[in-house]
Amino acid sequence: MDPALQRRPDLPPPVESMTSKLNWLRAGVLGANDGIVSTSALMVGVAGAGTSLAGILTAGVAALVAGAFSMAVGEYVSVSSQRDSERAAIRRELRELDEDPEGQIDQLAHMYEQRGLSPETAHLVAVELTASDPLRAHLDVEYKLDPDDLNDPWAAAASSAVAFTLGSLVPLLAAVVTPATWMPWPIVVATVIALVVTGGVSARVGGSGKRRGMVRVLVGGIVALAATWCIGTLLGAPVH
Repeated sequence: MDPALQRRPDLPPPVESMTSKLNWLRAGVLGANDGIVSTSALMVGVAGAGTSLAGILTAGVAALVAGAFSMAVGEYVSVSSQRDSERAAIRRELRELDEDPEGQIDQLAHMYEQRGLSPETAHLVAVELTASDPLRAHLDVEYKLDPDDLNDPWAAAASSAVAFTLGSLVPLLAAVVTPATWMPWPIVVATVIALVVTGGVSARVGGSGKRRGMVRVLVGGIVALAATWCIGTLLGAPVH
């Protein structure tokens, strides 16, 4: 590994590492929420059309598989593009540091002046940070980027697929363990409970009010269930 990319062992981990973990947790919660709503809505719509339990379960499994693959592919493409941009920024900074090290110190000092430091203090900070780790100093100020904490597209794809799958299992398990004559109410109840949980977790991660977070996801989920139920009922009704 390039020495410029290595972290000094005596330095604490950057704030960005914690931010990245929170972002992953938030993405996992949102992925599970997507799985809950999309799968349960499809199952409720199929149930509204008068489909048998086997048909409802088939629709749910199909929604799980298709949604998990879709989430994985979309996340992989998105994070791959982001990582390509991050690597390009690192290469650009390495080249500029190699071609004009003094000019990069002046640039770093200027950026700290824009953050409120006096010219003398900004120059001193720039010189000391450059002596410690010039690449990390520029990446942090210019891009809020940690070269040791680049996003992994494969991990992002896998986590999105797993989160969506776990969310989709909620309505599927509710349909499996309850009598067919009760459909679609077990799916609706399980979905509402799951949305309350994910809404509370999402609000906690985001630092917002739990009640507001729960209401947001509940309203969206209930509207989706009602819409698919109405569509299923209309399309499943015999035409005279």
